[in-house]
Amino acid sequence: MSNLSKINSKILSLENLNNQVNSWKIDGLKVVFTNGCFDLLHRGHIEVLSKAADLGDRLIVGMNSDTSIMKLKGEKRPILDESSRSIILASLSFVDAVVVFTEETPLNLIINLKPDIVAKGGDYDISSIVGHDFIQKYGGEVVLIPFINGFSSTQIINTIKKS
Repeated sequence: MSNLSKINSKILSLENLNNQVNSWKIDGLKVVFTNGCFDLLHRGHIEVLSKAADLGDRLIVGMNSDTSIMKLKGEKRPILDESSRSIILASLSFVDAVVVFTEETPLNLIINLKPDIVAKGGDYDISSIVGHDFIQKYGGEVVLIPFINGFSSTQIINTIKKS
């Protein structure tokens, strides 16, 4: 299998990912979920994603679709289309699966996948994490990963505009 085929095989529909997660859980693997727009992948993303991966055996990244990002961030976003962003994320060795979601939040993914851990950057607090109450009810855990100051897609975009 070519490297590009391996990368593309990590980009899954919710149905296929559900089957994969069930298989991982049967094998006793701890499944971690995180999500975001990942418009321009930068050091802050890499640090949060790699630390999220360290929390378990398999890392799933829920990625906002282009339509979802436009609703959240405005008509001029995203910079990179969802196909490009998903391939970039799937190329990271510590990412096991990428799933694109069209809603504004990943609640539907969390309800369907029931990951053992949901991890988010430390710029949130647990009560503001989408689905935190649902996650804790089924015995899952919500973990905040320290935020790396000075790195954001919006900040990079604004720097480029000023150049």
